[in-house]
Amino acid sequence: MNARIPTLSITFVAALCLQLVCCLSLQAQSAERPHIVLVMADDHGYGDTGFTGHPFVQTPHLDAMSKAGVVFNRFYASAPVCSPTRASVMTGRHPFRTNVPNHGHYMRPDETTLAEALGDAGYVTGHFGKWHIGSVQPDSPTSPGGAGFDEWLSGLNFFDNDPYLSRNGNYEHLQGPGSVISMDATIEFLTKHHGGDRPMFSVTWFPSPHDPQQELPQGIPNAATLYNDQPTKKPGYFREITLLDQQVGRLRKTLRDLGIADNTLLFYCSDNGGLIVESSGGRNKKGSIYEGGLRVPAILEWPARYRPQSIETPAFAADLYPTLVAIAGASVAHQPKLDGIDLADVLSGKQTVRPPMGFWHGHTQGQSTYSDRIIRALLEAKQAGRPNPHPERILKNVEEFPTFGEDGMRGHAAWNAWPWKLHRIQNGDQVKYELYNLVEDPMEQTDLSESEQTRVAEMKAELEAWQRSVLDSWSGKDYVN
Repeated sequence: MNARIPTLSITFVAALCLQLVCCLSLQAQSAERPHIVLVMADDHGYGDTGFTGHPFVQTPHLDAMSKAGVVFNRFYASAPVCSPTRASVMTGRHPFRTNVPNHGHYMRPDETTLAEALGDAGYVTGHFGKWHIGSVQPDSPTSPGGAGFDEWLSGLNFFDNDPYLSRNGNYEHLQGPGSVISMDATIEFLTKHHGGDRPMFSVTWFPSPHDPQQELPQGIPNAATLYNDQPTKKPGYFREITLLDQQVGRLRKTLRDLGIADNTLLFYCSDNGGLIVESSGGRNKKGSIYEGGLRVPAILEWPARYRPQSIETPAFAADLYPTLVAIAGASVAHQPKLDGIDLADVLSGKQTVRPPMGFWHGHTQGQSTYSDRIIRALLEAKQAGRPNPHPERILKNVEEFPTFGEDGMRGHAAWNAWPWKLHRIQNGDQVKYELYNLVEDPMEQTDLSESEQTRVAEMKAELEAWQRSVLDSWSGKDYVN
């Protein structure tokens, strides 16, 4: 017996050491991975910040962030309206693939979301603000909770002052500006979890500066009349931009106060182009596949990793998913086809040319979503013990898989193979093409489709093959094992 004791001790010590090494390795991995905070505005146009050259709107905190971080000079929303871009951020896929062809449609629970991928990798996850890609009812697989968020305070669509929101499926009527409430919840989440053993993934989707633009900047004298003396028909739009800028300032200060700013990846962008044509950064505005409907301000700040710089290589919202999945060290077992790319080499300067980006809008009508009205009805029904007044909004059509006939490619699509951009516009049986060189013609005024017929033919084949792939995904083929 005495002869066996050293052998048992050595075995025990070896096992203990191995366990300790594994534990330390996991802790080191967790320490190296950044906290990730995504912030997105609702309708904030490319040119409507100080750092992009706007003549009067006050955005000192975004301007400071642009000086400290990485500015994407050619960043695009995945779609020219809200819900589709949100689905693309969550999945890295074109929104049609996820069942979100326009505003108000629900993202399928079959999709793997960024919150699910990062949650599986050990992150604690939170969503705060506008949702608009699913339900906010408890136990719905289309809610933020169903999409992988551990904690959430969310609205069905945009909201303004004194909103009705859903906190983890419990309905509440809150007081104050919606954008401030969204940031309050974000800061509470970060403060609660920053000292834990899990990195944090937080998503804040502001309800501003979407119409009706009744929120006001905080702590500014005569805030209700701010910008009324400026040459604009939408002073409220610019007031809400200044308000959301203040919230970004609060967020950045919180990260510093918590001692986590250095290893936090903070990203800011908008869900689609702005409401002012003159400062949209291109032709047209929100709702259009032309540049003004897609181009948005975008800044990435991660002091531990990236020095201040500007990036000219185009990028778009679908790139966030593969980029962040890689940064988090997450693994997705059954990853359906992605449209975005990992931007690591773009950020490091190793890559200056990217694969083409596809855009598509006008295929299917949007669906109205009155956030306050619906959540108020849900709250009052619950308080009175009445049945759910909106059972149809738990799933909508996520369990339907459409098929497409000859008109399946209808609408306005575009293929951005930088610097060339081909438009395919189909109305009924009529199809026309337009081609622009975005370096020489950033406002898309001079159609070169007649003089560049070979290029048009090549890009047309690529675009239409991509559209067919998108329709296949929408039909559910990506979910077949």
